Amino acid sequence: MKKKNCRNFYASAVMLAAFGLWTAAVLFVDVKAIGPYESAVGFATVNAFVHRLTGVNMSLYHITDWLGLVPIFVAVGFAVLGLIQWIKRRRLSKVDYSILVLGGFYITVMAVYMLFETVTVNYRPVLIDGISEKSYPSSTTLLVMCIMPTAIMQLRSRIKDASLRNWVSLFISAFIIFMVIGRLVSGVHWFSDIVGGILLSAGLVMMYRYFVKE
Repeated sequence: MKKKNCRNFYASAVMLAAFGLWTAAVLFVDVKAIGPYESAVGFATVNAFVHRLTGVNMSLYHITDWLGLVPIFVAVGFAVLGLIQWIKRRRLSKVDYSILVLGGFYITVMAVYMLFETVTVNYRPVLIDGISEKSYPSSTTLLVMCIMPTAIMQLRSRIKDASLRNWVSLFISAFIIFMVIGRLVSGVHWFSDIVGGILLSAGLVMMYRYFVKE
């Protein structure tokens, strides 16, 4: 278990470092004015190619936007579970350790989310309601790929029926894949936004696994 846990730590460090390098590359490699209002975008050749390939599907954008509320509801659900345990057991220290770690994880994810709401790396390839919005990394990808995998880990120990546990894990995994691909295919993000979101999420989730000793 200790060796496996060390691998989680190293995997997290590698993914977060990869995210840092990828972000630097997005800022400095092949930067061209290909966005709305001639906004500059890194990896312009690849991003422009993928965007031309996918086009823009606003219906899919709205679907994935609304479904982006699902991970928020999931996070609220686990927060309520922690609160109930706290009230029943009367001491915060008696709340399940994994729930306490999950709470810290959620705070970290929201801090990262807010950071990139204030820091501009690039803007979306399309205007949303006539407004040019920040798009790096994909915030929907970040939330989905952070909250839903950790939900699977939590439910593994809370759902006793093996068959139900497997079906729930499969359903959540399918939801994650649909949301990430859906955000890319909708055309509201550059390819580099999605990659950045995946790398950052993977690093944070592996760090969560390290602390819960998964």
